[in-house]
Amino acid sequence: MQPFSRLDGRAAPLDIANIDTDQIIPARFLKTVEREGLGKGLFHALRFDGEGRERPDFVLNQPAYAKTAVLIAGDNFGCGSSREHAPWALLDFGVRCVIAPGFADIFYNNCFNNGLLPVVLPEAQVRALMGEAKGGNHVFSVDLEAQTVTAPSGQTFGFEIDPGRKEKLLKGLDAIGETLQHVGDIDLFEQRQALSQPWAYA
Repeated sequence: MQPFSRLDGRAAPLDIANIDTDQIIPARFLKTVEREGLGKGLFHALRFDGEGRERPDFVLNQPAYAKTAVLIAGDNFGCGSSREHAPWALLDFGVRCVIAPGFADIFYNNCFNNGLLPVVLPEAQVRALMGEAKGGNHVFSVDLEAQTVTAPSGQTFGFEIDPGRKEKLLKGLDAIGETLQHVGDIDLFEQRQALSQPWAYA
């Protein structure tokens, strides 16, 4: 998993509440367990019309928001089903951070397991960031170490994050990576158990 320390990137405003995981990545794109290639299905119904043509009014189709790395969204982002493909699709598209007033619990947890930073800020602060993202300068800074989001104007907001989750993101550790940090202790346990319970290793 790619570590997350500081992100300086373009931000796009997605001023829609209750974006569910089927809107993030429709079910027809879930036929793969590979993480690559899912970006093409991200927000498919919002990005494309029935003929597969890009909708010019959708923010991520506009040239000013090409290569968006930060998504500023409405409340309850990621509600709906628990599909892990949702954060995969965002990451594959290039989004490394989503800022919103609130997230659905399962989606929120899945973000941390995959290296996507979900930032919760009060509604008024999210509105202020959206306003700046709609302006001419779209480059925002998200500093995980300092726990701050800085807009182009210099306006800075602090956010809260669980210390354990913060540490794992900084180090780029998913659940497997975190476990492998203790491989020495695991080996020692298995050796001792093999001596005390040899029948379990026959």
